[in-house]
Amino acid sequence: MVGFEVGAVPFNPDGWGPPDSSTANSISVPNHPSNVPFAPFSRSDKLGRIADWTRAISNPNRPGSNPSNKNVSDSAFDFTGDDSFATLAADEDSSFRLVDNAASKSHHGHHQNRPKFNPRWRFNPHHHRSQLPQRRDEEVEARKREAEKERARRDRLYNLNRSSTNAGPRRESAVFKSSVDIQPEWNMLDQIPFSTFSKLSFSVPEPEDLLICGGLEFYDRSYDRITPRNERRLERFKNRNFFKVTTTDDPVIRRLANEDKATVFATDTILSSLMCAPRSVYSWDIVIQRVGNKLFFDKRDGSQLDLLSVHETSQEPLPDVKDDINSAYSLSVEAAYINQNFSQQVLIRDGNKVTFEEPNPFANEGEEVASVAYRYRRWKLDDDMYLVARCEVQSVVELNNQRSFLTLNALNEFDPKYSGVDWRQKLETQRGAVLATELKNNANKLAKWTAQALLGSADMMKLGYVSRVHPRDHFNHVILAVVGYKPREFASQINLNTSNMWGIVKSIVDLCMKLNEGKYVLVKDPSKPQVRIYEVPPDAFENDYVEEPLPEEEQVQPPAEDAEGGEANATANDVEDKDVSAEPVAA
Repeated sequence: MVGFEVGAVPFNPDGWGPPDSSTANSISVPNHPSNVPFAPFSRSDKLGRIADWTRAISNPNRPGSNPSNKNVSDSAFDFTGDDSFATLAADEDSSFRLVDNAASKSHHGHHQNRPKFNPRWRFNPHHHRSQLPQRRDEEVEARKREAEKERARRDRLYNLNRSSTNAGPRRESAVFKSSVDIQPEWNMLDQIPFSTFSKLSFSVPEPEDLLICGGLEFYDRSYDRITPRNERRLERFKNRNFFKVTTTDDPVIRRLANEDKATVFATDTILSSLMCAPRSVYSWDIVIQRVGNKLFFDKRDGSQLDLLSVHETSQEPLPDVKDDINSAYSLSVEAAYINQNFSQQVLIRDGNKVTFEEPNPFANEGEEVASVAYRYRRWKLDDDMYLVARCEVQSVVELNNQRSFLTLNALNEFDPKYSGVDWRQKLETQRGAVLATELKNNANKLAKWTAQALLGSADMMKLGYVSRVHPRDHFNHVILAVVGYKPREFASQINLNTSNMWGIVKSIVDLCMKLNEGKYVLVKDPSKPQVRIYEVPPDAFENDYVEEPLPEEEQVQPPAEDAEGGEANATANDVEDKDVSAEPVAA
């Protein structure tokens, strides 16, 4: 029987592997290849690979390679110029994953009968992973490439589904229409980009009340305690009349104009549209009449200013189908209807009213009118120029034997899928998130309400949160909450600068005072952030004026873009050259 000779086993007291041959007491290893380098390790180091046959070892210019070495098989052990050992530990740690040994929830409970081929299986990159053994770094790179391909594939499928279903009609609605058809006989005088409005600033002194008309009912404070859990149905007030009278049809303003009380006349609705013009997206128009040395800002009958925009500043436009209950026009009518009913429901309707110097100037005797007070106020714009505006407040509340005026407005929720925030779930716990979403989607509307409250010197503005009973029912609504804000604090919260507001009004007034006597119209461009001034015939927008809609290609086109800075910038500079101040103004 042939015996087996173990031979001498060397012991290395300094580390792993055979001892260094340079030491005196070391034992030489027989049959040791002469070209196999040894990488020393300490006992705390992680061991890596000792040979790599996949590397490109035939390159003589590789750092650490020996050109005289002709033995390719021995070069597989040469790691003198390789940093694999330095990065091996990092690669091992980065590729480490904790295995989840918990039982799958899909096999228990009511999900037991769910098919195994659910849609997520299609997007799982692990089903397409190669099973061939690879180097660790190559496997990591391959995994990243697979993940990127799957992510791009999911994005393509998502965009394809959106374009074939919901996104089709909404992309068409991104092309907004002008609020008024531009006729061929109209002469465009100037166009002002919104970028010039942001630089304007003008300070006005405190206004004075010339006259207060109408009557106010007291606010019902029980509505401040409404929550989504104890919501209240929105009532309908068909017997109460609401008036949307323009400037020149107001008998009080005509009387004040005859008495030469001011030079410029307007309403708070028109002024707020001008003050918040840079925030607007939809097209709107204001009729300007220059009569003698006086200036009147009017709105057309059935103007867009009588309605309330919904989701105007949202990133996702609304459908443009007029018959759709969620179209921009349908929601505007619905919002105006909600706002009127809300402003009357939150009042104490016991017949107790606060009356003023004169009754409602637009109501007939014995007619039931909505609770509203018209404050005719005068601001000083220049040494010889005053502005009179009719401002509205809807209610009054008595606190500590002092009466405070309130403005009442309602935000409306039509479908949580559009805003992404469900009011019934978020109003109690995350009211700030709901308001932030509304500020993003309805920045212009909220800014106009705030400007109107500042113009009327309201002590408090009440915002109601009104939602549909069902997303597809646009006739029945419920009040979910009512929140009060001080106009000045709310203006600073939404970054509404009163000096800039009056700077915009002052620049437009100065521009219009330079025009000849006649009728003009100021139109917000439907697709660009700018306004244009057109000279129109004297009988334009009258009852006997026939206005035929024109195709888009036949309407008067604006001049080239490079000309838009001309007179607009000159007007802005004229205002800035005057004695303007950046101090906040009390409205």
